[in-house]
Amino acid sequence: MHKDLLALMRAERSVRRHLGVTMAAAMLAGLLVLVQAELLAGVLSGRFATVALAGLAVVVGVRALLAWTQGVFAGRTATGVKSALRHRLLERLRELGPGRLTEHRSGELVTLTGRGLDGLDAYLTGYLPAIAVAAVVPVAVLARLFAADLASAVIVLFTLPLIPIFGALVGMTTKAVTERQFVALSRLGGHFLDVVRGLPTLRAFGRARHQATVIREVADAHRGATMRTLRVAFLSSLVLELCASLSLALVAVPIGLRQLGGSLDLTTALLVLLLAPEAYLPLRAMGTRFHASMEGVAAADAAFAVLDRSADPAGRPRSTARKSAGAAAPEIRLENVTVRYPGRDGAALEDVSLTIAPGERVALVGESGGGKSTLLHLVLGFVRPSAGRVLIDGTDLRDLDLASWRARLAFVAQRPHLFATSVAGNIRLGSPAASLEEVRRAATAAHADFVNDLPQGFDTVVGERGTNLSAGQRQRIALARAFCRPDAAVLLLDEPTARLDGRSEAAVVAGTSDLARGRTAVIVAHRPAMIDLADRVIRVHEGHVVSDTTRDLMDQRQVTGHEGGRR
Repeated sequence: MHKDLLALMRAERSVRRHLGVTMAAAMLAGLLVLVQAELLAGVLSGRFATVALAGLAVVVGVRALLAWTQGVFAGRTATGVKSALRHRLLERLRELGPGRLTEHRSGELVTLTGRGLDGLDAYLTGYLPAIAVAAVVPVAVLARLFAADLASAVIVLFTLPLIPIFGALVGMTTKAVTERQFVALSRLGGHFLDVVRGLPTLRAFGRARHQATVIREVADAHRGATMRTLRVAFLSSLVLELCASLSLALVAVPIGLRQLGGSLDLTTALLVLLLAPEAYLPLRAMGTRFHASMEGVAAADAAFAVLDRSADPAGRPRSTARKSAGAAAPEIRLENVTVRYPGRDGAALEDVSLTIAPGERVALVGESGGGKSTLLHLVLGFVRPSAGRVLIDGTDLRDLDLASWRARLAFVAQRPHLFATSVAGNIRLGSPAASLEEVRRAATAAHADFVNDLPQGFDTVVGERGTNLSAGQRQRIALARAFCRPDAAVLLLDEPTARLDGRSEAAVVAGTSDLARGRTAVIVAHRPAMIDLADRVIRVHEGHVVSDTTRDLMDQRQVTGHEGGRR
């Protein structure tokens, strides 16, 4: 059984109650087989009067009622477990943040939380009840067979273990094949979602038709993995059925011969023939449902792999004693920090040490992929260093309460996400209690004057990701979000003027200049206008700090350059 899923079910009270009813109903229905076999054998042999058929009908009716109860509560168990697991998974993904989410493709996570976890239905509604029945019914049947006919009971006792043995041997292969199938499904879902999101870019560069070929190849790989899984599942069913049929034959043939020889009475013979299949049936059902549930188990393994990332990449557990961050502009210091992402060769940052003084404005420059955004994500707490420390006023960021630390931050991303709500709702995202007047002042400070020209002004509902706004308008709304956090002591900007026209860039630069005043600011920048806002420019190349230039030195170099030009 999956220990993580069982721990989750024990932690959820309603799920625990529903699972208990499911197991009890399954076991009672299984044990009633003994009563059913006794009555049926007695009626057919003439031992019981025909009126006993009424009792048999009652037993069958009770078994049907228990089966219905099992199905209803098993469905509730599955719904509760999936809901709890999805809730925890989404909370964990929100906690990890976008920096750590680069370890996954977003489409794979969508596939996992949706189609993947739906595969748990077979495990929770089929396999778990089958385990309960297989643990009780064969033992009870064996006990009754020993009381009725010792020879038949011995045959069943020695042949019964063959089914779980063969089932386990086939199950190991099934698990490996199913995990490969789920990986193929995740890759297909992830690639398809990423292609849909990037379709405008692909069409702009004439690569849309090529992606159709790629999706076809990925879909073929998933189809092949699915067919391999089905092949193994059907072969495993054949093995289990053949094993059970041969075992039953070993019981039935001697029973028939002894009945003909007169050494066995009809009632006992019928009872053995009716009960022997019931000894093998729960184990066969458990094996079949195990194979059917493997896709859901693979999804659960992937989900718990995300949930279990409670330690940083260096293997250190999270500190349970958290300190709160102060309100003033802090000193940020990196000491020999190295960051490595799983599945990537080389480090995103390697042995980086730098200090950002309180109130200092720092520009991070360098080519794309050099490690600038990773450095921002370190300060945000989205990424934890593989080695070294990030210190906030001398305190390790791991020991700070991340919620209170992030409350002191204002972050403007390169591609800010706007939600399908009003402009005012998007601006007050980081400050839900902000009044409309405060929202208006934040928009004015961010030079977002265009809002007044929208059909409903600040009540205008924008499309998801701001589809009905230009890139410059989206960026100014993101900047207004930062202005709507007046208590933020640290400003983090990730190339806020990328992809903007000259007018929008000028508005964002002017707003950023006002916003950075009196705050510690770390700005990832490529454009000269943004770099000019900084007191200090740090160049990052392939994960290393290759130069660190202050404003005085920059001004001196500019003067020297002008004088050299005049000469």
